[in-house]
Amino acid sequence: MLKSTNAVDKGYKKMYNNDVIIHHISKREGFLDMAKNLFKRAAAVVSAAAVLLVPSVNRLPKEKAVAAPDEYHDDWLHVNDKAQIVDMNGNEVWMTGVNWFGYNVGSQIFDGAWSANVHHCLDLIADHGFNLLRVPMSTEILLQWKAGKPDPIIKLNEYENPELTVEGVEGGTPMYSFDIWNQVVKWCRENGIKIMMDVHCATTNAAGHNYALWYDTNFSEKDWLDALAWFSDYYKDDDTIIAIDLKNEPHGKKDDGIFAKWDGSKDANNWRYAAEKGAKACLDQNPNLLIMVEGIEVYPKTEKGFDWNSPSTDYGHYGDPEYQPYYGAWWGANFRGVRDYPVDLGEHQSQLVYSPHDYGPEVYKQTWFYLEDPSKTFSRETLLDDYWRDTWAFLVEENISPLLMGEWGGWVDEEHDKTGENVHWMQELRDYMIDKHIHHTFWCFNENSSDTGGLVYDNFQKWDDVKYEFIKPALWQTKDGKFVSLDHTIPLGRAGNGISLSEYYGGASTPRPSTTTTTTTTSGTTTSITTNSVTTTTVTTTPVTTPPVTTTPIVSTHPGYNFKGVDSYPAKTVYEQGEELDLSGLLFGGTPQSGAGSGGGRYTDADVSDSIVTIKDSSGKEYAKNKFNTLPAGEYTVNIKGGVGDYYRYTYCYGVDISYKVTIKGGSTDETVLGDVNCDGKVELADAILIMQSLANPDKYGEKGSDSKHLKAQGKINGDVDKSTEGLTANDALAIQEYLLGKRTSLASDKA
Repeated sequence: MLKSTNAVDKGYKKMYNNDVIIHHISKREGFLDMAKNLFKRAAAVVSAAAVLLVPSVNRLPKEKAVAAPDEYHDDWLHVNDKAQIVDMNGNEVWMTGVNWFGYNVGSQIFDGAWSANVHHCLDLIADHGFNLLRVPMSTEILLQWKAGKPDPIIKLNEYENPELTVEGVEGGTPMYSFDIWNQVVKWCRENGIKIMMDVHCATTNAAGHNYALWYDTNFSEKDWLDALAWFSDYYKDDDTIIAIDLKNEPHGKKDDGIFAKWDGSKDANNWRYAAEKGAKACLDQNPNLLIMVEGIEVYPKTEKGFDWNSPSTDYGHYGDPEYQPYYGAWWGANFRGVRDYPVDLGEHQSQLVYSPHDYGPEVYKQTWFYLEDPSKTFSRETLLDDYWRDTWAFLVEENISPLLMGEWGGWVDEEHDKTGENVHWMQELRDYMIDKHIHHTFWCFNENSSDTGGLVYDNFQKWDDVKYEFIKPALWQTKDGKFVSLDHTIPLGRAGNGISLSEYYGGASTPRPSTTTTTTTTSGTTTSITTNSVTTTTVTTTPVTTPPVTTTPIVSTHPGYNFKGVDSYPAKTVYEQGEELDLSGLLFGGTPQSGAGSGGGRYTDADVSDSIVTIKDSSGKEYAKNKFNTLPAGEYTVNIKGGVGDYYRYTYCYGVDISYKVTIKGGSTDETVLGDVNCDGKVELADAILIMQSLANPDKYGEKGSDSKHLKAQGKINGDVDKSTEGLTANDALAIQEYLLGKRTSLASDKA
């Protein structure tokens, strides 16, 4: 997972805790013969018909006509011409998942299998509403499985996981790691979870992700392509494996010596070119897979004459981002090159999804978090303006491509996030992803991610309900809290709080045919959803027949409601300093568009996301809703602008635009000290100088300037002493100087 910096890499390294039980096992004879047949199904394979070529990679192809698929081929996804990810019927889906690592770090299994029951953990993930599992792996382990080579170690507690032993008993011999993986695939399928395999690194290693490229000194690019092709072919008849993330976080800078770039060349380190080759290796075997392509770390400022041969840092202007040759980003998050050099998958363009990663200040204190300036904070708009929009958000803002945020997450507790800014960032990103319907996989389930923590703790034994409740609004669910599976017939989870994709779109949820099996989970992990012991029996049913798909499937256009007006404003408009903003009493309506869903048109404060609420002070400066309790006394305007409601139920209300005034008590006009522009309690020449600085260089000294001593809102009020003009001008600075020289008896008067 680890991340980048801006122009200068601070060398932050992510570590994994591997102090666990280790077993050495020998090679399993006959593995190759078994592997060829384990998950192959004698089922009808999807056949592509009338595949339409696209003249430009910026235009997405039309949907493909397919034969009637069976239950192992009916959940494949693709991208439509609206840059939406849709199912075989053209219905839009929302992939909202979680990461669980271990296979990439040398454990040969999920981390946590040393203390927890893997089957039970997968049940918990499904029951908590995560419909996609991103699994980091390595080129090395994939090629090991392909060749049937033995496991060097396997970090499995065979007493907690008897079903993962050869004998099926507590304390038995651990199964071969690929056998265990295929059991995981089976359990995910039974839970309605889809899987995205991520090539996290070339060589299996806890720090393998720190290597910049998709190949290293141990494994070549050809090895990587062979591994991708083998994995894609092996699971081409099982739509549990629905996507492949070609390579985790390509990164590096020119001065590092080894770095990933993005351009139109065929250079060995051109990630765009490599991604096209990697996608072809996968899609030649299974054209139905979604292909996730991550970005890189830096991109040259070509508009200023820089290119990939430019040095990483301009040390003559060290610390000033305006003079640096490259735009920086988190590792794997920079997609600036897509505008000039989009990834071209040819006839399979409909399988392409770009996948950035984003993290908060607890991973690294990036400049766009303003942590070095206590007078400033960030908001959704500043994050978009300073970083997100030009780096990756333009792809979804301009409907160029869907996005899947492959990693995002972090600490939410006060011990780790002492300033609260990490939670602030998580909230801004979470709400933006909800509003823009960005797919995502949260980092992570593991507790042993040192810079983020996970969804479990206490050696994988307890579920973190506080963090989960924070994430929960970003999981695909119905208005009454039913989590939606990406499987057409299998509901998500075993707790009864999940539904299938067909059920969500109006059909019935029918169990898949299978042989009768009984599975019992063991006690250990605690949660508010499941009990300590759960027994589930699955019986054989009649296969489900899926109607054939026509060449022109219905595509969701998401009609909803247009904002009509306010029926009643929030009841509370007068606050004491330190109080939270209360929207209770807000009621507004919407006019239905053609095709809108029933049950919409009436909205309350409960429907309003914090992300569309801003507060503006008298100077025009805006604040996020969660900053309301930090504001000084004064008059403010609350603005609610955006959309509310259930997008997928067609009750979304577009164009909400509500404004009203509130007052925060506790201040008085005595706080205004005329002439005290720098707010230090006295009037001196420095105040006149600050006015002139703010006028000459507003980016640095203006009200939103970068300098720590920039003009503040109260200073702007204090300095406006010349009433012949509105706002600060050179006349105000002159008046202060005249007052200091005794040429004016008072700054309260317009006359000398």
